[in-house]
Amino acid sequence: MGVAGGTGSGKTTLTRSLLDRFGSKSTVLFMDNYYRAHTGKTWDERAATNFDAPEAFDIDLMYEHIRALKAGAPIESPLYDFTDHNRSVDTLAVDPTPVLIVEGILLFAEPKLCDLLDIRLFVDTDADVRILRRIRRDVVERGRSLESVEAQYLETVKPMHELYVEPSKRKADLIIPDGGHNLVALDMIIHRISREFAA
Repeated sequence: MGVAGGTGSGKTTLTRSLLDRFGSKSTVLFMDNYYRAHTGKTWDERAATNFDAPEAFDIDLMYEHIRALKAGAPIESPLYDFTDHNRSVDTLAVDPTPVLIVEGILLFAEPKLCDLLDIRLFVDTDADVRILRRIRRDVVERGRSLESVEAQYLETVKPMHELYVEPSKRKADLIIPDGGHNLVALDMIIHRISREFAA
């Protein structure tokens, strides 16, 4: 199952709600962990990367990992360090489960990833709400300055959302306003997954 949507839309809230419901029968793969490594680049060069464009991600590796999990094989997912703007030396062991949730902003914009998904959910949230959530997350959790968050949003996040994320909404099976806070949609999704994948 794929969970896509813009930055700060509530994808992770929805994903956590599903993980809470299905427990050990579910696992998650975050697209954010598949940002490419930037070995040899300075911190300033890494910070200037357009992290909202498709080429920022290692799509081929993510594709192989999703295929492996669907086939019942464990994988070692990369991890990304957002304070350092680089891939971590550590990895995360991910075991296959009946319910695999794949989350990411550009998930539906990449055809080879989109085609692997049995259910496609797009979390749709107003832009003003998303930017406020993004500011809170990046400043409080990731230690970034307000000025850097504003510059990144205007230079790459907003234009890439309009170019890639918003059009990818058309690939969704279900568009969910307010993500994990939409209890009606959440109940429908849980019943569908329970019936087909986690019986």
